[in-house]
Amino acid sequence: MILELDCGNTFIKWRLLGVSAAVTVGGVVDSDHALIEVVREQAVQLRACRLVSVRSDEETSQLISLLERAFTVACHVACPAVSLAGVRNGYEQYERLGLDRWLAVVGAYQLSRKAGLIIDLGTAVTSDFVAVDGGHLGGFICPGVPLMRTQLRTHTRRTRYDSDEAAKALENLMPGRATAEAVERGCLLMLRGFVDGQYAMAAELLGDDVEVFLTGGDALLVMDVIPGARVVPDLVFIGLAIACPIN
Repeated sequence: MILELDCGNTFIKWRLLGVSAAVTVGGVVDSDHALIEVVREQAVQLRACRLVSVRSDEETSQLISLLERAFTVACHVACPAVSLAGVRNGYEQYERLGLDRWLAVVGAYQLSRKAGLIIDLGTAVTSDFVAVDGGHLGGFICPGVPLMRTQLRTHTRRTRYDSDEAAKALENLMPGRATAEAVERGCLLMLRGFVDGQYAMAAELLGDDVEVFLTGGDALLVMDVIPGARVVPDLVFIGLAIACPIN
């Protein structure tokens, strides 16, 4: 089996690929050691590992060492590139474009071969614009709902509520009559407004025939904002497979 990893600053997304690249199991963990344990629990034989990391070089090297010792497996690591699979990196310093963003863009272009808007809705929210010829035009980065919520809780002393209140607050988007409702609905409306604005910009820059891809943990919260948007949770992994092919 092949172990695939998307290593963020806080969490590690993982999955195992079996015969014909079929996903057998996967999940999210919050530490390197938790990853080792959960993969061991699967009791499978790994033949390779490929990963993308936005962590520091030192942190990434430490994880690779753990994996190689634990499973006696070679790790293939995605690297920055000027171009890949028909997509041209749009950053002036191509190596500064986040690898998770880059692979999501590559993955989306392979799925559509059309002009595209790719929005990743996680702790942070990123958007990227790709022309029909594969030219990456750049994009935007802004706080996602988790960051907005944390900042409000950190910097406003009376903004305190628990996860149950937060979940209940999103039952509708009427003006909030309690702190949890006001914060949660306000953050979601900001997120939805950003997505709507990005779609309008994509139409202006790329024309009306734009394929919109949504990925990340909060994608389902905004999927109705853009009719026809494709929710693809494994978009980064699709790009990772292109960047790090394993025979």
